Amino acid sequence: MAWTGHKKLLAAALAGVSLTGCANLGYYWQSVNGHLTMLHAARPVNDWLGDQQTPAPLKNRLALAQRIRRFAVTDLGLPDNPSYQRYADLHRSAVVWNVVAAPALSLTLKTWCFPVAGCVGYRGYFSEAEARAEADRLAAEGLETSVYGVPAYSTLGWMNWAGGDPLLSTFINYPDGELARLVFHELAHQVVYAPGDTGFNESFATAVERLGVQHWLDTPAGGGSDEARQAYQRFDGRRRQFRALTAATRRELTAIYESNKASAQDPRAQLALKTIALAHFRADYAQLRASWDGYAGYDPWVARANNASFGAQAAYDEGVPAFEALFEHEGRDWQRFYGAVRDLAALPRAERDARLKAYPLPAWAKMAEPGNLLLRQ
Repeated sequence: MAWTGHKKLLAAALAGVSLTGCANLGYYWQSVNGHLTMLHAARPVNDWLGDQQTPAPLKNRLALAQRIRRFAVTDLGLPDNPSYQRYADLHRSAVVWNVVAAPALSLTLKTWCFPVAGCVGYRGYFSEAEARAEADRLAAEGLETSVYGVPAYSTLGWMNWAGGDPLLSTFINYPDGELARLVFHELAHQVVYAPGDTGFNESFATAVERLGVQHWLDTPAGGGSDEARQAYQRFDGRRRQFRALTAATRRELTAIYESNKASAQDPRAQLALKTIALAHFRADYAQLRASWDGYAGYDPWVARANNASFGAQAAYDEGVPAFEALFEHEGRDWQRFYGAVRDLAALPRAERDARLKAYPLPAWAKMAEPGNLLLRQ
């Protein structure tokens, strides 16, 4: 994901404080300090590979990450720069913890604005405790909140002068296909970024990851072993089914919330309908989970699901079919595709959205829509 509340230099962050008020000084300081601490911990991959103290399993993962990165450059046309050529062991489960918040009767996320990144629907912290404290503060204001760990974020190429975005212990042990997916996603953020449009940015990067991983798995020079393909297909099949379920629930919740605008419905009635919708969601999830041979990775998300978590997930899902249609329209040519996305990013948001929606979905993209995958393994 792109997480860019902090940027190139401490001076840039302090300049941002002058624009947004001194009350944000502590937030900008933790952003810059956390990022610089991460960079300080990173060493070139070749140093890790040449170090006799580096465990053999880590060497294998780092070597795989370098092959994935080369494939991203040579086959997907993603940037060839210092990113993902260094590695840092952070000794924690996430690099950043994001806070998202939404009203009790809306999926529209609260936004925070930054000098370069624009307004985004999340606020990131290098400390989980600080993230949860912010979530508690927002909850006291009556908002529903969610805090989730982020394994990686993109500095959009701004930090290439300092070594780029590093590989991290928070994701280096992901299964092969998931590791490739993450690298492709984060490098995609360095290709195109539309300030203030989280849905556009994340849906584009998700489309690149999905298309890119499939190409990687199907290419002998990539990760094209039967074992890797089968493992990814199992994992991705569950993910798509889960996202289909959450998308259906978002539509149901949106209809409930929109009904108040049309009929001035009693909010208490809406809250009751919301409770029923969430109960249905959890029951449907339990049925879906029963077909997953014991996989329970989404259990924590489901247990805490609320407007904030549903709203955050929408940014990664809803625009993906349109970007896949655009990829097809551009002849499945990566550079033409990136050029078309750059052109869209330069447009006003309303025009950008309208043009994206105008591309007809090809048959393979229609079959991959979440609703068509809900009952498929």
